[in-house]
Amino acid sequence: MRIAVSGSIATDHLMVFPGRFAEQLIKEQLERVSLSFLADRLQVRKGGVGANIAFGLGLLGLDPILVGAAGVDFAEYGTWLRANGVDTSGVRVSEHLHTARFVCTTDEDLNQIATFYAGAMAEAPRIDLAAIAARTGTPALLLVGADDPAAMLRHTATAHRLGIPVAADPSQQLARLDRDQVRRLVDGARWLFTNEYEAALLLERTGWTEEQVLGRIGTWITTLGEAGVALAGSGAPTLRVPAVPTEKVSDPTGAGDAFRSGFLAGTSWGWPQEQAARLGCALATTVLESVGTQEYRLSPPDLITRVEQTYGTDPARTLEPRLARVS
Repeated sequence: MRIAVSGSIATDHLMVFPGRFAEQLIKEQLERVSLSFLADRLQVRKGGVGANIAFGLGLLGLDPILVGAAGVDFAEYGTWLRANGVDTSGVRVSEHLHTARFVCTTDEDLNQIATFYAGAMAEAPRIDLAAIAARTGTPALLLVGADDPAAMLRHTATAHRLGIPVAADPSQQLARLDRDQVRRLVDGARWLFTNEYEAALLLERTGWTEEQVLGRIGTWITTLGEAGVALAGSGAPTLRVPAVPTEKVSDPTGAGDAFRSGFLAGTSWGWPQEQAARLGCALATTVLESVGTQEYRLSPPDLITRVEQTYGTDPARTLEPRLARVS
């Protein structure tokens, strides 16, 4: 089962502030905030939700095709992705603009303040998913991640027209999408991914109740940080999968993307949702322990050990045949 991943391709500038943002905010002055945080660490990393998810799928041997727009500076990044199992033939490379930039500062409580510059991502609506499918083969699933809103809507509509199942993952773009746009992205999705805050925002944006959303999709997957994930479907009890614990949290950026990679890999192998979510949680914790979203190395023995320690021997044994094929 081949997966296409549409979404942002970006360079991440990750900084760490050795304090708490909340201690710098004055309640009576929140309408006139003018703050500067002196960071003591900076990492420049490859990122973008589309590229991050495709990277994880590539490490797991899924041969994903990345669909997105990058800039004139993409050559080195493209080589990196291809070396890690990602098909970049679906990437549009701008002739003038630079690849998008994500600038994020994290405080000691793991709160984050971020700014995103779109750059070449503005050209993503020019990408024709149908043409990519005709050239590379129709994918078995399209994940529609945060991207230029017009591109997200176009890819979703094209996938539905071609009969390609959709995994909707609007994430950061929910804040700028209107009611009709969010409804079009969500309606008919096989999978819907959000975190806990985005879940509440999605209900506000769509004007639908949780039951109405569930009646229009397959499964709603909500990541809950240290509490793991919740998987909800219409007419069924919510399934909760605990997170894989760690005492070494280096950087939370990209953990959600890694979860999506692991979950989608598991479902593509025909695993039950609970088992797929366990792999996703194990991969997310691996990313939590590294700085950057694509700096981790996938170690099958380590993933199996994490799953066994958290979920038991039988779930770990389920992983072994598939992960044994991962180099």
